[in-house]
Amino acid sequence: MEMRVMMWIYALFILLTAEAWGTDTVVRNATFNLGSDANLTCSDKTWNETMYVIWKISLKNSKECRMSFSNDGQSEDLCNDSKSLRNSSKSRPYLHIPNFSNNDVGIYRCESAFKGGIENYEINVAITVRPTISAWLERENNKMVAVCTAERGKPAANISWSHTGNSPPVETLSESHGFFTAESRLELTEGVDVKNLSCAVSHPYWTEEQILVPEPQKGLPTLWLYIFTGVAFVVLLTVILLFALNKIKWRRCQQSNTPPSKSAPTENVEEVEPYASYVQRVNSIYNSSADLFT
Repeated sequence: MEMRVMMWIYALFILLTAEAWGTDTVVRNATFNLGSDANLTCSDKTWNETMYVIWKISLKNSKECRMSFSNDGQSEDLCNDSKSLRNSSKSRPYLHIPNFSNNDVGIYRCESAFKGGIENYEINVAITVRPTISAWLERENNKMVAVCTAERGKPAANISWSHTGNSPPVETLSESHGFFTAESRLELTEGVDVKNLSCAVSHPYWTEEQILVPEPQKGLPTLWLYIFTGVAFVVLLTVILLFALNKIKWRRCQQSNTPPSKSAPTENVEEVEPYASYVQRVNSIYNSSADLFT
């Protein structure tokens, strides 16, 4: 117990001495990728040398909190989030921030007291967000334009083209929560081989450039599609015309091979005398014969 009291008295003496003589604050910058685990080290002193460490955190979202611990086992956590104070494999204390997000961006101030003095650090913590990249071809004022974009990245991405000549400027738009969208539009001249055209996107999130080949936008036919459609239409029209001409020719041939129509032959049919006339004639002959015998 007496040893602990002596240590706290010694720490207070160091603190008062530092305030009297002034303590320089070391300013550092740190950047972490979105979703990564961030570790912030206050001092290179080991845990055995450290008496206490205090973290004062001022986040960009206006939240402020404090975390601390001492070598006697006492600790304080007023942040009440996923942050925690840990020791490394080399027994150096550090602040651990899991799944780093935009809400963790801010200024982290650290005060570390050890046997021999006090160190103060101010760490400006930023975030790197991978942009969403895409490239396509589109028509604008009857001209083909290649477009390359890197959307909602942090910081802004840089875009370059593989073609020879002057590269178009990169337009950068600032969006909410400090994100940026970069876009570059390249107007293509006649004769440019789009198959060999590509854009390169560089960003701190990647160690290498990302290469994209612009693809035709949905609903935008390529030159070859125009040619194929035109050829198919001409072939179809030719087939229809040939079919119509062959049909007309066939009809004419059918008409020329058919002999002229003849009238139906008339049959020689004996005239048939009406029955009444026949009976009358028979009766007349019978009457004449009767007269001859009387």
